Amino acid sequence: MHVFDMDGTLLAGSTANLQLAARHGTGTELAALEAEFSAGRLDTRGFAAAVHALWHDLTPELVAEAFHGAPWLTGIAEVCADIRERGEHSAVITMSPDFFARHLLDLGLDEVVASRFPAPPFAGPLDPDGILTPDSKVAVTEELRARHGLPLDRVVAYGDSMSDAPLFRHLPWTVAVNADHHLADLATVSYRGGDLAAAYALGRDLVNTGDRTG
Repeated sequence: MHVFDMDGTLLAGSTANLQLAARHGTGTELAALEAEFSAGRLDTRGFAAAVHALWHDLTPELVAEAFHGAPWLTGIAEVCADIRERGEHSAVITMSPDFFARHLLDLGLDEVVASRFPAPPFAGPLDPDGILTPDSKVAVTEELRARHGLPLDRVVAYGDSMSDAPLFRHLPWTVAVNADHHLADLATVSYRGGDLAAAYALGRDLVNTGDRTG
């Protein structure tokens, strides 16, 4: 199973929130919220609640425009097709909103797990229990691993930031993608560039190494 982060990993040098804010015209407001989050004055649930209020009038059309206009790595659909052809599984686990991330299913991802929001435009309240944290990535991966009956050494994680650190510490095979040294130091291997196929090739080599030594 191949487990991908989205922001900064599949989505190169950007985040879902930045792409949505740019389309919505609320970049200044989002920057202020991110500063509050970085300073520790907002946790993931508080940040999500603030974004829910900020984007109360978001539309599905604007979300789709933001998704399709975002700077994605090349090769996502091709990598997902290769994983599926091998009888393996692909997943994205992200703390970003599910209404954005679920568009990745159209590119061939088998599973997308993200922070749960009401469908835009937001008619209902936000459930804080649906907002993911870095530790959630470990819990979700374990649920997927158990469902598919996979040992730890048959799972590869791909990520870019310290929000991926708990999962990188949990798994034996990890690929840092355009990551800073903090996560790269935790990774089995590192990749820098704009082609997911090249990062995926490193992940395949890790699994093959495990097969040869197991």
